[in-house]
Amino acid sequence: MSGLPRSYNPFAEEEEDEAVSPWSASGGGEADGASRQRYLQQEVLRRSAATADSTTRSLSLLYESERIGVAASEELVRQGEALKRTEQMVDKMDQDLKTSQRHINSIKSVWGGLVNYFKAKPPESKPEQNGTSDYYANSRLKEAMMSSKEQESKYQESHPNLRKLDIDNNFSKADSVSSVPRDSYPKNQHLRAYHQKIDNNLDEMSSGLSRLKNLALGLQTEIDEQDDMLDRLTKKVETLDVNIKSTDKKVRQL
Repeated sequence: MSGLPRSYNPFAEEEEDEAVSPWSASGGGEADGASRQRYLQQEVLRRSAATADSTTRSLSLLYESERIGVAASEELVRQGEALKRTEQMVDKMDQDLKTSQRHINSIKSVWGGLVNYFKAKPPESKPEQNGTSDYYANSRLKEAMMSSKEQESKYQESHPNLRKLDIDNNFSKADSVSSVPRDSYPKNQHLRAYHQKIDNNLDEMSSGLSRLKNLALGLQTEIDEQDDMLDRLTKKVETLDVNIKSTDKKVRQL
C-alpha cells in the first residue's frame, strides 16, 4: 500500500511551478524588481491598447447604428410623401364624385337640372405640377438627419473595413484633439497616447449617443404624425366608398 493519499496529484507541484510569476525566476534583488517593473509596464500597455481597440470598435458600431437610423428616417419621409399623395388622390376622387352626382341629378329630372344650374359649383382642386408633394418631415427629424449626415466622413474613417491603420497618426490626432488637460495623462509616451485615444473615443461616443437620441425622438414624432395621417386617410376612404356605392345605385336607377 502506498503512503500517499488518494487525492494526491503528482502534477500539482509542476503546475505550481509554472504559475510562478515571470520575474521570480530571474533571481533576487534589483534584477527581480526591474523584471517585475518591466512586466507591469508591458501589462499596463497591453490592457490600455486593448481598451483603446475596444472603444474604437464600439465607436464604429455607433456610427453604423447612426447610419442605419438615417436610412430609416429617409425611408419614413418617403413613406410620408406617398401617404400625402394618396390623400390628395382621394380628395380628387371625392371632388370628381361630387361632380358626377350633380350631373346625375340633372339627368334624373328637370327640377334637378334647374337646382344644379342655380347651385354654386363646388371649388375644384388644382392638380399638382410634376407630381410633387408638399409634404415635409417634422423639423426635429430634419435637424437630426442633417447632424448625423455630417458624421458620415467620420464613419468612413472609423469603419474596420475602410479605415487605414496608422497608429502614429492616430496618436498625434489624439494629442491635438483631446479635451482632457495634458498634465493629467501619464508621462510615458505610448501610455499617454492610449489614454488620449480612449478619452477621444469616449467623447465621440457621447456625441454619437446624443445624435442617436435626437434621431429616435424625431422618428417617434414623425411616426405619430403619420399615424394621424393614416387615421384621416382611412376615414376619407370609408366615406368615399359609401359615396361611390350611393352614386352607383343612382346610375343603375336611371
